[in-house]
Amino acid sequence: MSTESLAPLPASPFLGRPGAVAGEGIDGGVAAHYGNPLGEQRLLADGRAIVDLSHRAVLSVTGPDRLSWIDSITSQRVARLAPGESSETLQLDTNGRLEFAVRLLDDGETLWLMVEHDEAAGLLAWLTSMRFMLRVELADRSAEFATVGTFAVLEPPLPVAAPNGVPLVWRDPWTTVAPGGHQYAVAAEGHPAANWSYSEVLVPRAELASLAASDSPAAGLLALEALRIAAWRPRFATEVDEKSIPHELDWLRSAVHLNKGCYRGQETVAKVHNLGHPPRRLVMLHLDGSDAVLPSHGDDVLVQDGESGTSVGVVTSSARHYELGPIALAVVKRSTDPAVELIVRAGEVDVPAAQEIIVPPDAGAEANVPRLPRLGAVRR
Repeated sequence: MSTESLAPLPASPFLGRPGAVAGEGIDGGVAAHYGNPLGEQRLLADGRAIVDLSHRAVLSVTGPDRLSWIDSITSQRVARLAPGESSETLQLDTNGRLEFAVRLLDDGETLWLMVEHDEAAGLLAWLTSMRFMLRVELADRSAEFATVGTFAVLEPPLPVAAPNGVPLVWRDPWTTVAPGGHQYAVAAEGHPAANWSYSEVLVPRAELASLAASDSPAAGLLALEALRIAAWRPRFATEVDEKSIPHELDWLRSAVHLNKGCYRGQETVAKVHNLGHPPRRLVMLHLDGSDAVLPSHGDDVLVQDGESGTSVGVVTSSARHYELGPIALAVVKRSTDPAVELIVRAGEVDVPAAQEIIVPPDAGAEANVPRLPRLGAVRR
């Protein structure tokens, strides 16, 4: 992951709304909540509120080779992406580990890349190094456009940017398995993303202040995070570390095309999916809320073993959901017994946690490879 960064963006005008509490760390610069996180979740889930994501970065790629170029160097098939069509792709290192996750939207003239702000400079530098003689031009457009999240087309409508005549609305492909993708999750009652209607809208940053001053209901980022966790939706800034491969997070579902041509890391993607198993797996944890303690990113997940317990993974995201209560996503060792109750060590408090399996221990090994008889073995 890159340590470079773009110039910092200004604090959002939404922080001037009554009750606004600023986020921290990677989500600094926008509101975590406006005084009622659970109520804001309901509004957001019902499509009656927007969430300010103006701390995110927006990059652009122009030129006639833009789609075939991105197709050739990342995990998703996007060479024929139609104007207004949304996609998602991953950039991997040579060992198949995740380096960047990019939301993609093409308007017929420009390919728009929406990423976490802390990752944007590294992605821009890597893409610049990969241009060679191709007809593409790259630019940071974060000062011009801001991102707003929503689960509905709101009335009155948002001031959606459309510099080339196509509204810049990215519709999250996580709702279903993308063509060429694969889902490891097996949910008895259906995948929780089946009704995930989430979109991100680009608006002119110059209009953000008037939007913040309007009567449009707003939800803080905590509300979006709770809904995302409940939908088992990975986020690069939280679920990914220096060892992550897409299989561990079930990200083959929306961001990897298994039948496209070669790209960096493709050999690992194919080998793990067809012949091996990812070494770790994503789970959702239902947390005991009796101590009113919510774990933090990086807190240890343990199997009770004597007094201290044995660490089997870490919490990546946590939230209080308006229906499910305290929940978290965690990455644990593949060998962790799916039936065992886990413990999350949140500071000095041990929080009991029940697993909900997202990526099962037997994920991978999808190829039907016949066993060859041993040399000299006698057939009967």
